[in-house]
Amino acid sequence: MKKLVHKANTRGSADHGWLQVNHSFSFANWYDPTKVHFGALRVLNDDTIAPGMGFGTHPHDNMEIITIPLSGELAHKDSMGNASTIKAGEIQVMSAGSGILHSEFNPNKETHTNLFQIWIFSNKKDPEPRYDQFWMSEDKMKNNFLQLVSPDPNDEGSWIYQDAWIHIAEVDKNKSLDYHIHKQNNGIYSMVIEGEMTIAGEDLNKRDAIGVWEEEKINFLAKTPAKVLVIEIPMNF
Repeated sequence: MKKLVHKANTRGSADHGWLQVNHSFSFANWYDPTKVHFGALRVLNDDTIAPGMGFGTHPHDNMEIITIPLSGELAHKDSMGNASTIKAGEIQVMSAGSGILHSEFNPNKETHTNLFQIWIFSNKKDPEPRYDQFWMSEDKMKNNFLQLVSPDPNDEGSWIYQDAWIHIAEVDKNKSLDYHIHKQNNGIYSMVIEGEMTIAGEDLNKRDAIGVWEEEKINFLAKTPAKVLVIEIPMNF
């Protein structure tokens, strides 16, 4: 087993007034040569967007973009003709493919929006862009790894152009779960969303993260009631 630990207070951060952001990997004006990516995982941003504010229209291509609101809501418009609002409890999955334009903003005039945005390198060059969003089942994530994303269009959740899986779990105190790697030579990057956990023998608190690779099974033990995000990605791509 190989592993690395990224404590929450070692993330890059920026205060743009309307946007408070923490970067797990080098992004925008923050650069750390030891944190450029983890395998095919390029971005894990923890954004808090002020009421009525957001990102104007901007481009993406050849990137799998997954957005998970933790609180509040996010309005989305794109060049594919999609115009929708996602709320906490939903997930948005977008394959930018050959190129898209989109905008994102907090439509609420009173409350902030907090979200994770994940970017994963695509394994296919210039495919047709696609968009999806759906509700996550809270019942299915209770003491269980609920699958949100996979490479298989016929599998649970949504799919992307990469041999990657994303899961989320809510775990009771003292409950232990084992995560099994889906594909050889993949690793995981896992962040504790809430609570305290021991993952692969490492004690982690809220927003701490761990990368684990060259291991087929990883143990998760909740020290308190906890919620955790697990991103499985190819380490060589």
